[in-house]
Amino acid sequence: MTRASHEAAAWVYQGTWQVLTRLFLVPAHPPDLPVRPGDVVERFGPAPGFLRYLKFRFWALNLLDLWIVLPWIASFFVNRWLGLALLPVVVLLLVVPDVLAYIAIHLRYDTTWYVLSERSMRIRRGIWVLREATITFENVQDVRIQQGPLQRYCGIASVIVETAGGGAKKDENPFAGHTGLIEGIEDAERIRDLIMARVRQSRAAGLGDDHHDSPTAGWKPAHIAVLREIRDELRSTSSTPPSQ
Repeated sequence: MTRASHEAAAWVYQGTWQVLTRLFLVPAHPPDLPVRPGDVVERFGPAPGFLRYLKFRFWALNLLDLWIVLPWIASFFVNRWLGLALLPVVVLLLVVPDVLAYIAIHLRYDTTWYVLSERSMRIRRGIWVLREATITFENVQDVRIQQGPLQRYCGIASVIVETAGGGAKKDENPFAGHTGLIEGIEDAERIRDLIMARVRQSRAAGLGDDHHDSPTAGWKPAHIAVLREIRDELRSTSSTPPSQ
């Protein structure tokens, strides 16, 4: 894409983004998660390298455009008027798809959000169909990093989070069943370690155990038994009439 077409695509994208977000009521802010007071929440999107990664992949797949450009250039040597007559066809086959691809790539980048709380994570993406996936850390079975050569070149990686019943064949879909895909981030190791730490914290607390909110958190049965004996003793003492 030339500089002029790149600027034209950027201009078209800004207008398209404003129209689509208003028409389809796309939220301008990342999604929320239910949290308790004091919980730490991280909200972030893909890194700039992810946008470069998507564009590089698109242009690599569009090398077939040369089969259109080269014959068109050759047509000028045969007949200049023939080349000019074919210009609208070349624009329709090359420039228009490039602009549409530019818009689609940026929409994917700008509508992707990741939210991590202390108990769960949420992934949101989409503008025509807004999709969200929520994974509770108590159900996480495996967390790993995936990074191909092109991702390494762009300085990004993906974190794959699998829950019970997850499978490797679902890695490419961030909303596929039991798999969560956090793609296009720079600090993949930190995010992986953070998720694993919160998984261990959730399992230590127990399923559904809001240990921060419980007044008896950390008390053993023996402690509670002693407190009950003291309570019963106080009750019996207070109910005994004073001796005359």
